[in-house]
Formats: sequence, structure tokens, C-alpha cells
Amino acid sequence: MMDYGADLFKGTAWYYSRYRPIYPSSLLRFLVNKFSLNGEGRLLDLGCGTGQLTLKFNDWFQEIIGVDTEPEMLNEALHLSNVNRVDNACWLQGRAEERSSDWGSFRLMLIAKAFHWMDRESILEILYNSSDDNGGIAIIDYNNEKYEPLHWKLKVAEIVKVWLGDERRAGNSTYTPPKERFEDTITKSRFRDVERNVLPSYSYNWTVDTILGNLYSTSYASKRFFGENLEKFENDLKSALLDIDSSGVFTEELSVSVITAFK
Repeated sequence: MMDYGADLFKGTAWYYSRYRPIYPSSLLRFLVNKFSLNGEGRLLDLGCGTGQLTLKFNDWFQEIIGVDTEPEMLNEALHLSNVNRVDNACWLQGRAEERSSDWGSFRLMLIAKAFHWMDRESILEILYNSSDDNGGIAIIDYNNEKYEPLHWKLKVAEIVKVWLGDERRAGNSTYTPPKERFEDTITKSRFRDVERNVLPSYSYNWTVDTILGNLYSTSYASKRFFGENLEKFENDLKSALLDIDSSGVFTEELSVSVITAFK
């Protein structure tokens, strides 16, 4: 990962596992078909967070491995794998640069909503060297290109800026978005057959509480950043959202983007 500090997601894991939208089953079906998954081989989920996506693949591989730099995330992932009685999952703490020398090779390697945190060129080289001969990668994110920003989301962003400042925080630093499209970066690597697919959209209903919980799962609006102003921030946000819609329910169209490439 790039140097945003060791505490990038400190204090967020509990919220991460409960308030992040779950990826749709269409993503699993797409990847099973794309990579002809049949229960053999191994999966790597790099930047796995609390492991919800990793665990979806437990029936499709002999072993699934999640890697993350944040120990709180991995503790939650271990808890979820125990609750769901998944016995072929392994959770490793650290950076790919530190762990790749002994993690073996994989049929499929996932990076979901985490590629932007990484030194992308060096990570792609590590993954290429960690791929089975018929293996590949899938870079997953939500696709927002065709949607206009929703009024309530703009209001949430506005209020977060009021309390935390204009620059988006990221651990010990501020966030700078990548200048190059991910598919262009991957095309420059040794991976081949780079494709970007956008899966069918679906509706997701938010409430005031789940909007807050999701904010607290992020690197830029972790609860700890608000300090003694937390209650004032929550009241401010709740009031603004209920002014927009008194029902307290906000619908968003989500769609998932998947960039795939093969060794």
C-alpha cells in the first residue's frame, strides 16, 4: 500500500462488517463463469477488509486467503468465518510486499475497493508472479459513471466537510485519487486480455443509521476523527437528511465494475 500510515482503517472494522453494502450474487456468478471456477485451486483477496467477499468463494476453491494490513479487520474476518463455519479460510496481516514470498500461487486474485490504496504497478507485478498459469485477477469497485450525484449524498459530503475539513483524510495523510484508469494501468502490466465489465444495477435502500454506520466504516470519516464533536455531527447529519426525506429512507442505484485480466 501507499504510505497513508498504519492506522488507515483503525476503529472501522465493526462498522465495516455491518454497514458496507454487500456485493450482489451476480458478481460471484460472473467471476465463476469468467475464470471457470470449479472448487479447485486457491483464492487470494488482497485488501480483504472483514472478509465478506472472500467468504462468498469458500465453495469455489480448496483454500481462500484474505490479506489486510489492519488487524481489527482480520479479527472481524476470523469471527465471520467461525460464525459461518468456513474451515478453508486463512487470514494474513501485512502488505503484499511482505507476504508474497511465502503465500504460494493462486487461480484467482481479487482486489475489491482497495486498488486505489496500493502501489499499483508493483502490486500487479507481485500478483503476476503469484498467479497460476491459467490464473488471473479481478479488480472490483462500484461504478458511478452513469449516475448523477444524489442530493442526499451531496448533503452528506457537505456536512462531513463542515466537521472534518475540505481535504479527504486518509490515515495520517490526505487522499489523492489515481490519475490513471485502472484498466490502463493493468494493460501496461504483464497481464493480458484486460476487460472491464459493468454488472446490472440494483437498488439499495439506506437509512439514516446505515448512512452513519457506513461513514464510520471509511478511512475519511472514522468515528475517532470527530472527537468530542461526534454527537453534534450526528445530530447535524440526521436533521439534514430528515429535512430531505422525512421517511429517513434513501434509495441508491448501485452497479459493480469488474476489471479482469489473465496471466
